[in-house]
Amino acid sequence: MSGAEINIHATAVVVGTSGLLFVGPSGAGKSALAFACMSEARALGRFAALVADDRVLVSRVGEHLLARCPPPIAGLLELRHGGIAEVERVPSALMHVAISPVDGATSERLPPEGEQFPVAHGIALPLVRLPLGIPTPFSFIEAVMTASRTTAP
Repeated sequence: MSGAEINIHATAVVVGTSGLLFVGPSGAGKSALAFACMSEARALGRFAALVADDRVLVSRVGEHLLARCPPPIAGLLELRHGGIAEVERVPSALMHVAISPVDGATSERLPPEGEQFPVAHGIALPLVRLPLGIPTPFSFIEAVMTASRTTAP
């Protein structure tokens, strides 16, 4: 590893072979969007699992960002107003894209081209702004990533 682990406030999932890091302030909807994304991906026949919710340990591995979960919360996802759910999990995964929940009614219609999110250890991930309440979050992410010609989930 090139960098020591840092604990960040985020939710990390893996869909297929792509790591999605949901970022934003507390209460922004990261966990709910991550859960919806995993559920939609599974319904489409894709593999999807949680890496970590709320607390994500990240470290640099070469030019990549590795996410893993602190053992006490492994497999647990907070569904605000619903409780803590146990979900399928993987112990770690490389992260490829940062996802930021946004209010579709008040956010910019078109984000800046090539937008990046600086995570840690000098690594920035392509950023996708995901409207809250979108019925197909995984399909939205996949379409945006394909349109921007970045590695699609």
